[in-house]
Amino acid sequence: MYASGRLRARRPWLALAGVAIAVVLVCAVAAWRPWATPASPAAAVAEPAAAAAPEPLALPENPRVLIFGDSWVYGSAATVPTLGFAYRIGESLGWDAVVDGVRGSGYLKPGIDGPSYGERIAALDPDLDPDLVIVEGSINDRRLYPDGYRDAVAAAWDALAGLYPDAQIVILGPAPQVLPIERATARIDADLAALAAGRGWWYVSPIAEEWITPANYLEVIDIGPVGRDHPSTDGHAYLAQRLAAALTGLSGGSEIVADAPLEDDIVAP
Repeated sequence: MYASGRLRARRPWLALAGVAIAVVLVCAVAAWRPWATPASPAAAVAEPAAAAAPEPLALPENPRVLIFGDSWVYGSAATVPTLGFAYRIGESLGWDAVVDGVRGSGYLKPGIDGPSYGERIAALDPDLDPDLVIVEGSINDRRLYPDGYRDAVAAAWDALAGLYPDAQIVILGPAPQVLPIERATARIDADLAALAAGRGWWYVSPIAEEWITPANYLEVIDIGPVGRDHPSTDGHAYLAQRLAAALTGLSGGSEIVADAPLEDDIVAP
């Protein structure tokens, strides 16, 4: 009898607890609404409006073009630096080209012959007034990436746009110096592509477009002690041809054609 009395005394408390739990469950289900279509992440968090697609490149006859970058722009591993792709494309297309390449330089990393990209851009001639600026690279940031990388890129690009507000700007991403492509290099390529798209700037990716593959790697890259994984003279000629073709695509026409006499010696991807 004593035990039955204790059970009866607990029943009101248990009933109230059961009601409370039921209310909580009903509220939770109502908030969850499993029958509703799940919201996408974009609906949950408002994203900034996408930048407009870049306008097709439109260059005047004999344009002034600034080609800015690292050792690949410098012409490293070519027989002489002036056989580098930046010089070749400028000469073949009739550009008034200004080549500014610093070996070892990147957005984060100071170079052998000069500082990082941001400091170098700050030192550019404000009276240059280029029609087109091509900013190349850089694989040199891969050891320092990702800390501060996007901020460094944004600051450098802000300075460049402020210095030459009327110039068209094309960002030329890093090309792989080794295969398989290093993970940090691939991530740098993805970051630069996203940042360029956010500004409505053209982005050319040698990685995505497979400029350098196992089929042509040894014809493009000098892996010897002198070349140290930079493009050979023939490789620079090939890169000039690929860049000219990419710029033709951005212009929406076929007027940009680079002479590449060594084309037959290069195995295209």
